[in-house]
Amino acid sequence: MAQSRQKSYADKRRKDLEFAVGDRVFLRVSPMRGVKRFGVCGKLSPRYVGPFEILECVGAVAYKLALPPRLAGVHNVFHVSNLRKYIRNAAHVLEYEPVELREDMSYEEYPVCILDREVKKLRSRKIPYVKVQWSNHAAREATWELEETMRREYPHLFESTS
Repeated sequence: MAQSRQKSYADKRRKDLEFAVGDRVFLRVSPMRGVKRFGVCGKLSPRYVGPFEILECVGAVAYKLALPPRLAGVHNVFHVSNLRKYIRNAAHVLEYEPVELREDMSYEEYPVCILDREVKKLRSRKIPYVKVQWSNHAAREATWELEETMRREYPHLFESTS
């Protein structure tokens, strides 16, 4: 009697999840103490990763996912409780500009222009800084650099301004 009552209470909150082949889902990752996942440790690590496409339904409550090569060591069939439906949103899509990569998979950043100047006063000294916009970055990601260093390493930036 008590068990059936508890079951009915639990069933009121429970929702049956069903996905179709081709749907995209997030995969739950469980945090473990002291284990770094995706470059972040502990409670700041992501709860879900993805989205991944469902390849097929395996049984009533398990789904086979199309995992990327970096997750090749992970079994690709998951219980429905570890999945969350991905709802397409245009805000999730990031636009990027292609970056020229070297053979060692690194890239070079160079200053594009100087956006601003500022002189900081430190006791009896005045230290000039310039706000530099870098390649592959937006103007809001510009950094403050020592003017002396920038003049020495990138003199072409100051030819038209001085």
